[in-house]
Amino acid sequence: MSRFYITTAIPYVNASPHVGHALEMLQTDATARFWRSKLGEANVRALTGTDENSLKNVRAAEVIGEDVSSFVERHAEEYKDLGSLLNLSFDDFLRTREDRHIKGAQKLWEACDPDDIYKKTYKGLYCVGCEQFYTEKECPDGFCPEHKTELEVIEEENYFFKLSKYQKQLEDLIESDVLKIVPRSRKNEVLSFIKGGLEDFSISRSQERARNWGVPVPADEGQVMYVWFDALSNYITALDYEGDGDLYKNFWLNDDSTKVHVIGKGILRFHAVYWPAMLLSAGVPLPNEIFVHGYVTAEGEKMSKSIGNVINPKELVQEYGVDAVRYFFLREIPSHGDGDFSKDRMEERYAELANQLGNLVGRIATMSNKYFEGELDRPEMEFSETYHKLDAAMSDYDYKKYIDTVFEIVANANEMTDKEAPFKLVKIDPDKAKRVLSQLAQMIRVIANALLPIMPDASTEILRRYEGDKILIGDALFPRRDGTK
Repeated sequence: MSRFYITTAIPYVNASPHVGHALEMLQTDATARFWRSKLGEANVRALTGTDENSLKNVRAAEVIGEDVSSFVERHAEEYKDLGSLLNLSFDDFLRTREDRHIKGAQKLWEACDPDDIYKKTYKGLYCVGCEQFYTEKECPDGFCPEHKTELEVIEEENYFFKLSKYQKQLEDLIESDVLKIVPRSRKNEVLSFIKGGLEDFSISRSQERARNWGVPVPADEGQVMYVWFDALSNYITALDYEGDGDLYKNFWLNDDSTKVHVIGKGILRFHAVYWPAMLLSAGVPLPNEIFVHGYVTAEGEKMSKSIGNVINPKELVQEYGVDAVRYFFLREIPSHGDGDFSKDRMEERYAELANQLGNLVGRIATMSNKYFEGELDRPEMEFSETYHKLDAAMSDYDYKKYIDTVFEIVANANEMTDKEAPFKLVKIDPDKAKRVLSQLAQMIRVIANALLPIMPDASTEILRRYEGDKILIGDALFPRRDGTK
């Protein structure tokens, strides 16, 4: 692998972002930062953006009586602002109302095998929240399994895509991990769905039902693209697929580029079945991996605007700081399943940072300056096993295991400080005390470098204090929440 391309899913802009969106962006950002340290800045690209062509967005704007264009633009800016709020390092932010996307989506439509797209009248059960048709078998009670809302009965003439044609090919690609799905439970879920029989799916909507909002179907002014057909193409339209640009050639067409989608479990079918089938039809290479995360609940309940428990990431950052928020979501929420946010757990994780990491960094700097004017040696120490564990954890998108591995060093350093007690040892054997503090300082450097993808600001500050000729004393990295020092 010489290049690495990673993307988030693009959220609908029918409401403000919440911590579920923040989790996915943080996971993607941490992975991108990690691989930049391995491959170099120019060889890694990370993408996020917003899905603005949905009927869901149109209806949300209509409810409050706002012009659709201004409504989606206003909310898109909120998602874009997460970049600075959460200290994200994305290389691009794509809005699906942009010309580069619209033209690219239309190019992909026209690139599909003409035999794979046909027109017919269809009647089915539709969920606007999912922007998806469901069969009566999937929803015998007439309610959406994801949103628990009553499905609408829709009948109209649309274009359809021959998904059934690609059933065996998709099964083989996923079974063999040519298209790898992480975790395995999600891979099995997709294979079960495929083996149950794939049905052709509608890929357009009438202009009337779409409220004249969306990407026009090439050569048919009466239809707009089904939002998922248009939205999924963002992963290549952002690379200048429409112009066959250098980014597209380097990060998508290049056989030595790894292409990863980070998505929530609710949209797995679109990414692991619909999207690769569309690419196969168009003769475009497939992504290599799809990492599927779970949902964030709030105090044990699913987040809902009606319940009033939606958590705004901005409020958390204002209260705890960006690095503590990044740390919480990447360590506390299981990578491969659902996880819960609670204020108690947030407080506990913050205290953990202050007491274990912040205290360690401060103590060693203070002793180094008090006894040796901040001038220590740089001993050779062996961390190859740790680096191997970190590589394996990040390759498996297991952020908790990654951080747990780093904090094993933190725990060892704290234990070594208490056991060797340099503040006592210096009175008996100054040379040994210096060796001990030098080893501890080296451990702190390893910790800080390893945590750069997780907590970039705090890690950079630790390295600033520890990487020069003299170790520096600074303010508390994580000030105590009770106001004491």
